[in-house]
Amino acid sequence: MSDHHDEHRSHPHDHQEHGEHGEHGHHHGVERDADRRWLSLALGLIGAFMAGEVVVGLLARSLALLSDAAHMLTDAGAIGLALVAMRLAARPPKGGYTFGLKRAEILSAQANGITMLILGAVLAVEAVRRLIEPPAVVGLPVLVTAIAGIGVNLAAAWAMSKANRRSLNVEGAFQHVVNDLFAFIATAAAGLVMVLTGFTRADPIATLLVVALMVRAGVGLVRASGRIFLEAAPTGIDPPALGSRLAGVPDVVEVHDLHVWQITSGEPALSAHVLVAEGRDCHRVRAAIEGLLRREYRITHSTLQVDHATTAAAVAADDRHCADAHGESYRPATPLR
Repeated sequence: MSDHHDEHRSHPHDHQEHGEHGEHGHHHGVERDADRRWLSLALGLIGAFMAGEVVVGLLARSLALLSDAAHMLTDAGAIGLALVAMRLAARPPKGGYTFGLKRAEILSAQANGITMLILGAVLAVEAVRRLIEPPAVVGLPVLVTAIAGIGVNLAAAWAMSKANRRSLNVEGAFQHVVNDLFAFIATAAAGLVMVLTGFTRADPIATLLVVALMVRAGVGLVRASGRIFLEAAPTGIDPPALGSRLAGVPDVVEVHDLHVWQITSGEPALSAHVLVAEGRDCHRVRAAIEGLLRREYRITHSTLQVDHATTAAAVAADDRHCADAHGESYRPATPLR
């Protein structure tokens, strides 16, 4: 191994690359402020309607309406948490937090998903109880309130769709609102059935449909946020295929210690140890790899340790180039000569 460790470390963050970052979901400044305004508008709509829905739900003795109100409460909490997380994530790196607090947004998304799962379980138990012993439910207030709720949630969903949904944080809050919209549609259908037929079990049946939607969205959010916390590769990037692609760059002898993860949603990062054929230009190879990562994988935050291999044959015969290598080693399909 030659002494190229320091001069070939790369951390590409010039102005042009920051611009590309912004285009692909990493927003700052005006766009962040716009996201906050849209989320705040949705929060105001949901909070105002939720208070009235609780009153009507108690008077009509409708579990579907109360479950919708509870879901709207989680909507409001999700949006409020998203707003707080956005402010934390916007803070610059400081002290021991070398990436800043960007993952506060992922914590928010995970909290939203877990809340949906817990609330879904509570509502499912109560809905089953009401299926067995159905209480008297007044259908007309349920129908009218649900129709009004559809309108409010359409407006809130429209406002949130204007924000940056590539952020898992915003997407988590958006999923809360969309699921609430479907909940109101189910509740309106239940109210109509009760008005026309008097079948009061339509109310808990609608609740169970809402629970199914909540569980589906909650599991998706928990899974997506969990992948980021566990440093899994971003969805759509296959590390073995990426390693083989990097090994195919001209003059590369081997790529190992390859790691690709997400700092936060929409901000992938990569590190790798790259061995270059003896006598070839390490700087040119590093620049070629950085360009490939930007163009084909939208990765602009990369750290590459680039060294000269003693000879291609020596590397092929010695898999112990690093005493504690992590993961697979990748070499060109056609060995260099």
